[in-house]
Amino acid sequence: MELTQAIKERRSIRRFADKAVPRELIEEVVEVARFAPSWKNTQIARYIVIDDKEKIAAIANEKCTYGFEFNIKTILKAPAVVLLTFVEGRSGFEKDGSFSTPKGDRWQMFDAGIAAQTFCLAAYEKGLGSVILGYFDDEELKKVIDIPEGQQVGAVIPIGFMTDAEVAAPPRKDVEALVSFI
Repeated sequence: MELTQAIKERRSIRRFADKAVPRELIEEVVEVARFAPSWKNTQIARYIVIDDKEKIAAIANEKCTYGFEFNIKTILKAPAVVLLTFVEGRSGFEKDGSFSTPKGDRWQMFDAGIAAQTFCLAAYEKGLGSVILGYFDDEELKKVIDIPEGQQVGAVIPIGFMTDAEVAAPPRKDVEALVSFI
């Protein structure tokens, strides 16, 4: 699969085939995703894979999802859910703990976003669908899933084999509306 094809064809998938995702396949996805760029090559992204149905159901609750029914249904349908976490205090920081730029700690989420997109593109290449969810309660997730100390959840990514139903591409803005030259 060509990169441009993957970027243009990958969709946010919220319905999955009723089929387990082999752990080895997720490891192959992470093998690719680990090459995502990061601030000063800090490589802060980590991947906690939940493939136990009881644990998945435990995070698909009113508290972890702020009661957002659409996300609850998506998480419950997924054969696996990846919590993309990031190591705090590295991306955008100097070794003494001070910020490197006026952006402060926002570089952490920037790097988490790059890692999430890279992960989802790698998953697509392997025949897996995924969706990046950003509406969740960190503290409630930590009550259900053991998040290592010094890490924060950046995204919740339900993942699985896609159904045969095609997901149409949403409309995109024209290039002229997106770019300006000076």
